[in-house]
Amino acid sequence: MDSLVEEIKQKFKPKIRPIEWSGDKLVLLDQRLLPFETKYVEARTVVEVANAIRDMVVRGAPAIGITAAFGMVLALVENRPASVEEALKTLAKAREVLSKTRPTAVNLFWALDRMYNKALELASMTSSVREVKEGLEAEAKRIFEEELEAEIRMGLYGAEILEDGSTVLTICNAGGLATGTGLGTATAPIYIASMLGKRVSVIAPETRPWQQGARLTVYELVENGIPTTLIADTAVGLVMYKRMVNIVMVGADRILLDGHVFNKIGTLNEAVLAHEFGIPFYVLAPTSTIDTRSKVEDVKIEERDPDEVRTVRTSQGKVYVTLREVAVYNPVFDVTPPKYITGIITERGIATQPLGINLRKLLKRL
Repeated sequence: MDSLVEEIKQKFKPKIRPIEWSGDKLVLLDQRLLPFETKYVEARTVVEVANAIRDMVVRGAPAIGITAAFGMVLALVENRPASVEEALKTLAKAREVLSKTRPTAVNLFWALDRMYNKALELASMTSSVREVKEGLEAEAKRIFEEELEAEIRMGLYGAEILEDGSTVLTICNAGGLATGTGLGTATAPIYIASMLGKRVSVIAPETRPWQQGARLTVYELVENGIPTTLIADTAVGLVMYKRMVNIVMVGADRILLDGHVFNKIGTLNEAVLAHEFGIPFYVLAPTSTIDTRSKVEDVKIEERDPDEVRTVRTSQGKVYVTLREVAVYNPVFDVTPPKYITGIITERGIATQPLGINLRKLLKRL
């Protein structure tokens, strides 16, 4: 597979670049404005990076992790510590600020821990702040490259499952916008299967309340030439009943070792319906998304501003579609029990049932 991965890496030229690093700033495609406006946000400080993550300029677990990694580098660019000891204190503060932005996506904490541990390793080898900064910058770039390679491998495993003429149901946006690479997790098999000559189409639910399916997934897929149909979230059951899809592929923000998957709200609905109608349901995520420590009850599911549900966003601003003071429950994610999942596709292979056993076997290959 290695040679094929390298071949695809050379051939893959993403039309959309959500994250770009220029040495002293992070340039982020503002996903809040897509698909109608293409605007980039420049982040030069840790606070600006934190705000970009919190306000969903950048979103999607892998992309959040990559952004946070470069945010750690910016901490040293911004503060210019005089010694390695001061640099470590600066990085500890940056890690604390960035860790409070989005509580559910495990890639955020994984990337922050990896960067801080790398700083500790560098600090034990040099007294040069410049060398620590350069080492961290190289590590952040490595995280990006590893993510792209992981997505290509996931895409190859997933493309084997897709038959010529397959129609894939997904949810939210688990494409290149969500991972920062232009390829994505749940969309990687679609793009790679298409590159390999298979005809693949997609049905994308709108994904209220932020409309990531309607605004982002549709935009990405159409830009990349994939036949795509948009549906209302509430049409998922009928679409499955009418056999308009033959496989479901979704991303993940956190996967527990027992096989529970935390992903965009509405994922559980699709999983239960797919189970009822006998449609394979696959989750795609890099192994960095697997949380080896937490139990279901430990995971905090993020809740956001009630106005996200009370309103729709237009180019003129928010428009209320219900009573302004009605009580709202607005969880961003839900949790899918392992019994509804056919398999979890990672860069290391596919974990099938029983997930609690096979995820552990898969991780032992690391």
